[in-house]
Amino acid sequence: MSGPGGAGEPRVLERVSTPRGEIALRRAGGDFEIISNGVFLMDTRDGRSERLMVTAALACCRASAPRILICGLGAGFSLAEAVRLPAAASIDVVEISPEIIGWHTTHLRHLAAPAWEDDRVTVVNADAVAWLAHGHGRYDVLCLDIDNGPEWTVHDANGALYSDEGLRRIRGNLSPGGVVSVWSAAPAPSFEARLRRHFTTVGVHRVPVPRGQPDVIYLGIGVPGGSATSGVRRWL
Repeated sequence: MSGPGGAGEPRVLERVSTPRGEIALRRAGGDFEIISNGVFLMDTRDGRSERLMVTAALACCRASAPRILICGLGAGFSLAEAVRLPAAASIDVVEISPEIIGWHTTHLRHLAAPAWEDDRVTVVNADAVAWLAHGHGRYDVLCLDIDNGPEWTVHDANGALYSDEGLRRIRGNLSPGGVVSVWSAAPAPSFEARLRRHFTTVGVHRVPVPRGQPDVIYLGIGVPGGSATSGVRRWL
């Protein structure tokens, strides 16, 4: 989820109290921002790293008709990228916030417009932690974009996704040879070390941003028992 930036004072379009605290949608010029409990969560200024989260994972996926799971709808950049790929058999999106889902029917609809008419797409209002714990079939690609990454969670409970137990659950939701991609607002070396323990190959993409540290996409390639070659790959 991209970092803040741009000129002008943001204007609040909607502010909602939820069981997880306050969430607000703001507009700054031609861009939108989502703020959760006073913490910047995402904006619509760039989206390169969110798109890369999908394309990099699919580049490593050997399935001819991959099933894709995106955890975190956000600004819709990842979903928009996934529906561009005709080979994808299905695209499931899990989003905990009904407010964010609702904003994609109004203010944000244009950001992933083709997805809303695509029969392959299913959007589920659910907590990704619980969704992955219960299992809903196996996916060839699992994209995880929750909060601001492994070491910058807005909600403490989401830290479980990036723990050893969380990575075991992710593996359990992947087909053999499946790929997980994880978005992070900054390098997360401790998470990268955990990822190496659970996947046969680890990849790292760094995406420069105008201010601050680069966005980072972590890839876990090959559930043990699959055919991926072990090792660590870095793409800068």
